[in-house]
Amino acid sequence: MTFAVHARGLTKTFGSDTVRVVALDNVDVEFTRERFTAIMGPSGSGKSTLMHCVAGLDQPTEGQVWVGDTELSVLSDDRLTDLRRDRIGFVFQAFNLLPTLTALENILLPLDLAGRRPDRAALEAIIDAVGLRDRLGHRPSQLSGGQQQRVACARALVTKPDVVFADEPTGALDSAASAELLSFLRRSVDELGQTVVMVTHDPAAAAYADRVLFLADGRIVGDMGDPTAEGVLDRMKSLETAAR
Repeated sequence: MTFAVHARGLTKTFGSDTVRVVALDNVDVEFTRERFTAIMGPSGSGKSTLMHCVAGLDQPTEGQVWVGDTELSVLSDDRLTDLRRDRIGFVFQAFNLLPTLTALENILLPLDLAGRRPDRAALEAIIDAVGLRDRLGHRPSQLSGGQQQRVACARALVTKPDVVFADEPTGALDSAASAELLSFLRRSVDELGQTVVMVTHDPAAAAYADRVLFLADGRIVGDMGDPTAEGVLDRMKSLETAAR
């Protein structure tokens, strides 16, 4: 079994000794290649902090993170920027599309910035998976919210990254658009061999994953395989009750 990303002893604190907040508390975690993992927990549990640290968007106070065989803490700022651009895809709640570019131009933007040509076969597979072939010439203002988020997902996949991190990607979508997006993320794993790590608060969204990690007080307190919405909801209720 190989890991797309793994971390050891991951700790993140904020503030000084007198007002010190421990967002992550000595976390060990692995994300297996070609699997879909959801991260859940009560508000303030550390789930977004965990994702930001393992994605190289934030530096842990202590601990180590590897993307494949590359340890992030030894990289210069420039090399870390290159790694995030070339080997990690990001999908956020805000679509972050450039309004003056077409859908296709937005999808290809990471490759254009890197001076790389697209792998045509991979690009065609992504376009088919995202289901927007007839909308590629449209600008973001001409697309629905769900379509814009699927363009953002395609952009995250076009560099063939080691892993795609999605932070509450359905937060700005209605239920139908959310289902379309989650189905696309599921297909990207099953059909394109992608690795996806998603932070979500929605048990129905987590049920699309192969595995759900539960966080509380900066620690991993549960690991559920083959999740169902009902099973995830029950576990979240118990965590929220314990946090009161």
